[in-house]
Amino acid sequence: MAVTYDPSGIVEMIDTFDRPRKAFAKGAYAGTDKYAVGLEDKPGKRIPKAGVSASAGVGRARAEWSVFDAEAKGPNASAGAVASAASLSASAFARAELGSASAAAGPLKATLGLSADTGVSVGATHLEAKVLGCGFSVGRKMGVSLFGTGLELNLW
Repeated sequence: MAVTYDPSGIVEMIDTFDRPRKAFAKGAYAGTDKYAVGLEDKPGKRIPKAGVSASAGVGRARAEWSVFDAEAKGPNASAGAVASAASLSASAFARAELGSASAAAGPLKATLGLSADTGVSVGATHLEAKVLGCGFSVGRKMGVSLFGTGLELNLW
């Protein structure tokens, strides 16, 4: 289980404070996504960001409203890359997950699950690297993970 506080989430709150309610549940799913948004006065499009992703799995439920969201997933796999002006960062990742549950309220997020994350995230204030769920975070977020279970402490 990991509980994190991310100060860049405060900036993201500007982007989602007026996000409408939305909820969905899926059985088996597969899909891809790509986006490049920013500088539009619409929820989720105010702060420049771009990304690509692909995912497949069995069982997924998600609810979001304003700065809150919650998600539960069964077995799944995903890969993607993201760049964000909010956190001045870029990341690339691949994930194989047995299952997880997460909840977020603005910059505070809690996740419980078992996964094998592999990837890197580099930003102006942090560096994070993981291989098969084992890795570290240094900078504004300090942490270690071992086979998908980890502990993180955001310093500011």
